[in-house]
Amino acid sequence: MALQAPPALYADPDPLQDFCIADLAMTSTPINGFPLNGFPCKPASNVTASDFIFNGLAVEGNTTNPFGSNVTAGNVLAFPGLNTLGLSMNRIDLAPGGLNPPHHHPRATELEIVVKGEVLIGFISSGNVYFSSVLKEGQMFVIPRGMIHFQMNVGKEKGLVITTFNSQLPGAVVAPLALFAAKPDVPNEVLTKALQVDEGVVQLIKSKFAAAF
Repeated sequence: MALQAPPALYADPDPLQDFCIADLAMTSTPINGFPLNGFPCKPASNVTASDFIFNGLAVEGNTTNPFGSNVTAGNVLAFPGLNTLGLSMNRIDLAPGGLNPPHHHPRATELEIVVKGEVLIGFISSGNVYFSSVLKEGQMFVIPRGMIHFQMNVGKEKGLVITTFNSQLPGAVVAPLALFAAKPDVPNEVLTKALQVDEGVVQLIKSKFAAAF
């Protein structure tokens, strides 16, 4: 019997220097006429210890909004020290009953740990299979890259979730905002056909998002 070669496995390339603090002021400046897919480095001579510190996740987010949730991003745009390191973190604050609505991250797998409260976490696979669990403090849940997922506080107290990504800038596409609050608008005829509802329903939902966001 012929031996079969094992499948190829891939990972991010190793960095070629100790660090590369992002110079965000140069992100929109092409080099030699070519745009950058990423962020250029701040000169090493200008780097200080403060470039490796980020305090943003220490502050509770404001959840007084229609979703009852707040996401504080700790990605390279907020924390330039993450540049080229292939990771980032978010803080998700959830009021009782609060929802971080269905969304997906096109560039990262997500690992979540519940720090406070009882949180329903779920995702839907590409085969339309729904996986979920109610997690309590200290429990973790992993969301495979690109899967639509959500977090909902099902407890009586505030909820807090810390998430980690294997990308410095995972991106986020929030399903209801993408469908009903995009600019320019997604055509009503597209939404009525896709959701199998009357145009009045689409207009009603769009009006709610226009008023709240």
